[in-house]
Amino acid sequence: MIIASEIESLLSPWLQEITRDDWRQMVVDTWVLGCREGRWESVEDLARMPFTLLTPTHGITFLEHTLAVTAGAVGLYEGQKRHYARMPYPVDRDLLVAGGLLHDVGKLLETEPDGQGGFRQSRSGRCARHPFSGAILAGKVGCPDDLINVIACHAREGEGKPQRLETVLVHQADFATFDPLVMMASGRLIL
Repeated sequence: MIIASEIESLLSPWLQEITRDDWRQMVVDTWVLGCREGRWESVEDLARMPFTLLTPTHGITFLEHTLAVTAGAVGLYEGQKRHYARMPYPVDRDLLVAGGLLHDVGKLLETEPDGQGGFRQSRSGRCARHPFSGAILAGKVGCPDDLINVIACHAREGEGKPQRLETVLVHQADFATFDPLVMMASGRLIL
């Protein structure tokens, strides 16, 4: 069974960017719960999991994607903060980082090893996509509504429903990592 210290190591250094101790703990607790409910036995299996089953990932893993989306969302915010003469809206950086780290946590329930060295959609994943299962996991550990909004509304299920700017930034960073792979698979991306 995957334990909290392993999750802390996997999500480092972004986890340490969260200034609120209770929020850091909620992120770790949500991941640990997702690993337990998704029956992830080892960090090695988790580290091999592709970030999506919808298109070829070219070896990009779930963990790499999670960290890249977190970095991308923070980068979008930092770019605005650096270049706008006056930031017109507040951004909660803890919410942004925690949201990036948790946006796809539901995939721990949506995806499972296929027993042949690959991965497949789980029964849970056929019943509810990861934005829903991730929001439920986060709610079970006591995450605040604003953080649940980031998780629930980062993908197509939440289109038009983001209630926080942080949700929009995570959504944009997520699709910036997904759409190029879909375009490559369809032959629409000029390389």
